Order: sequence, then C-alpha cells, then structure tokens
Amino acid sequence: MSMGFGYVSPEQLMKDRADFARKGISRGRSVVGLQYADGILFVSENPSAALHKVSEIYDRIAFAAVGRYNEFENLRIAGVRLADMRGYSYDRRDVTGRGLANAYAQTLGTIFSSGGEKPYEVELFVGEIGDRAEDDQLYRLTYDGQVADEHGYAVMGGQADLVAGYLKDRYRDGSSLQDAVRLAVAALGHSGTNGDGKDRVIAVDDLEVAVLDRTRMQARKFSRLSPARLGALLGERADPVSDDALAGAAAPAPEIAPHEAPASGADDGEPPVAPPL
Repeated sequence: MSMGFGYVSPEQLMKDRADFARKGISRGRSVVGLQYADGILFVSENPSAALHKVSEIYDRIAFAAVGRYNEFENLRIAGVRLADMRGYSYDRRDVTGRGLANAYAQTLGTIFSSGGEKPYEVELFVGEIGDRAEDDQLYRLTYDGQVADEHGYAVMGGQADLVAGYLKDRYRDGSSLQDAVRLAVAALGHSGTNGDGKDRVIAVDDLEVAVLDRTRMQARKFSRLSPARLGALLGERADPVSDDALAGAAAPAPEIAPHEAPASGADDGEPPVAPPL
C-alpha cells in the first residue's frame, strides 16, 4: 500500500509558524519601553539577577527582548559584535539603532521563512537616544522580521494588550524619570490580579529596570537602576493585602479601666461576692 505525502499550502505553513512563535512569546512576562524627558526607560518583571532581558549594545543603543533566553541572547551577542566591528572599522557615529534594527530584521525574517528550522520565539526592542528628545528612536521587531518605529511607549510579550491599554490612557510626553518608572511598574502590575480583582504590586527585587540617559557625562549612556534607587523612585505603594482580608481580622477586645466594675447581673460563672467591711 502506497502512502502519499500531504500537501500544505505556503499560507497555512506561515500561519502555523506564526502561531507557534506567538504562543511561545506570550508565555513570558511583558517588557515596557517608554520615552521620558531625558531618554528611554526599559522595565520588565524579571526575578533573575543573572539572566537579563535588557542590555547595552553600544554607546547610545540598548537592547531588550522577551521569549526564549538562548535565542535572544544569541541575537544580542551578534548585535554587540556587529556594532563593535562597524565602530572600529569606520566611526563610532556610524553605529546607529536603525542599522542594528535592520540587521536584526533580516536575520529574523530569514529564520522565519526558512523551512529547515523553527522560527525564533522572540520579540525585540532596539532603543537609541539622541542629543534631543525628538531624536530618540525606539524600534520593535517581531518574530517574523517586521520592524515598527514606536513613539512614546511600546509593550511586548506576556499580556501586552492589557499593559498597552493601561499606558494609552495615562502616558504623557516629557514626564520625569520617577513618573515614568511609576507608570511602567503600575502598567506591568495591571497585567494580572492578585486574586481579589486588584492590580498586583510587584516587589522591587522582581523588577529589572534600565535607562538610556542623555544627561550622563560618560559616552556610554546605558545605566541599570539598583534596587535601592528603584525603591526610592517608587516610594510607598499600596499593600497587596485585600480589604476583605483586613475586614475579616479580629478586632482587639476593648480594655476596661481599673476603676470600672462590670455591670450588675453579668453572668460570669461565679456567684457575687460582697465587698469587704
């Protein structure tokens, strides 16, 4: 009995590969890229202190990613090598975020359309700051090599639609670093509830925050925010304990002053005793 080979149309094949990549990306946690007055802010919920989602590529260029760590780490290393080689061979000013984003787009597009290997389950941010806020650039790259030039803010991975909807109603141009950090962390907490219908309060130790800060005196503008500085920027935040849990707690018994005696006729289990003469 002969067995025939099944035919799969190119449209269906590309759809299956896209669904596969999207599912892998959505299982991760979101990353927010947000422009503020002095640069670009990247915020992610990442409990790991060693496996970074946000990294430096070159003097004014940063990289952020979601998805499979081994895949986007390979892309990050390739981007660092490309930037170093171009800056060394020509000039450091020839290394641009646009050029790096185009190189990533070609790589991701080739892998996605190739039938010999699975598509990369990653999405990327490439951010570059200029001398003015109007010159800042934030590019978002998807698993199939598409490039989008974002303005103001962008979200990828996890519950990206919920986080983006939260930012859409609250984002303002030219905000300070403190306001931008608070907004981004609140938006990430809006992506899921803590069981009582309220937004989550993400612990400082579970956050990875980095900035491209044009006010830094060094040539390298990338900087990570330490937990101490991040805690100072966030300030006091609401306790994640629900109101129902607080209401169900037992109230302390009222104290009785020493000179006050219990009311007569109280049933305390002992017969009344006459006062001493």
